[in-house]
Amino acid sequence: AALAKLLPYQREDFEGIFKAMDGRPVTIRTIDPPLHEFLPHEKDAQQEIADELGVPQEKIQERVAALHEFNPMLGFRGCRLGTIYPEITEMQARAIFEATVNVIKGGQKVLPEVMIPLVGHVKELSNQEEVVRRVAKEVADEAGFEFEYMVGTMIEIPRGAITAKEIAEVAEFFSFGTNDLTQTTLGLSRDDAGRFLPEYVNREIYKTDPFVSVDQTGVGFLMEHAVAEGRKTRKKIKLGICGEHGGDPESVEFCHRIGLNYVSCSPFRVPIARLAAARAAIREKDAKKAKKAAKK
Repeated sequence: AALAKLLPYQREDFEGIFKAMDGRPVTIRTIDPPLHEFLPHEKDAQQEIADELGVPQEKIQERVAALHEFNPMLGFRGCRLGTIYPEITEMQARAIFEATVNVIKGGQKVLPEVMIPLVGHVKELSNQEEVVRRVAKEVADEAGFEFEYMVGTMIEIPRGAITAKEIAEVAEFFSFGTNDLTQTTLGLSRDDAGRFLPEYVNREIYKTDPFVSVDQTGVGFLMEHAVAEGRKTRKKIKLGICGEHGGDPESVEFCHRIGLNYVSCSPFRVPIARLAAARAAIREKDAKKAKKAAKK
């Protein structure tokens, strides 16, 4: 019942995004944050929610306590939520595809790409893909016409990168979630590493902050492996990254070298990313020319 109330809001949001994007591909990540983030932890805010719902504040406190996790970023979030509560994925998929149908009826092209986060095992992705494709068919049957869409995943768990060959059997695209992939590969918490990471950089344990520029030796090795393995299974798989690394010039050049199709970053970093991508392409072209000249 609660999800049915959320559906119109989600659908309206997606319609607005699709209209604004005007036929360009739109990647939508299914619900990712830990559930505890959806309820306030401060007493005043809890009281406000309790008053709105017409329940005692103690009930809100009990729910917050029940959702508590010691390490929520590695806990009950991402595809794990959709696996245990498939109705959440169903609602989001229905909102995406109903919005797709409505905008197409309005005369615009729509290309939604549904991205399943935190996948470490192909069975997690298969589970969620089945839900998404089933709902897409239901909406298409209701509308009376077919529409284009893709289903892919975020590679942000080392096991996901290592088993990319299997995952590409299901995923039509990979988006490297380099923020979480850095955390899980290096065993560093982005929220807590500030206490010692600057000193690590000063001492050149890390050449640069790995949350600013991709750690090409460690995280980059996994990315390169996933690209190669993914393409073995699906030759034309779409590959990119999402995360702040997408606006870092060195990271953009690295992504170009390993054969990614796109980088994603915060809006203010887009000009830097474009410049870095252009520079990487020019360098590659110059290197090929030099190589050709040397052979002559």
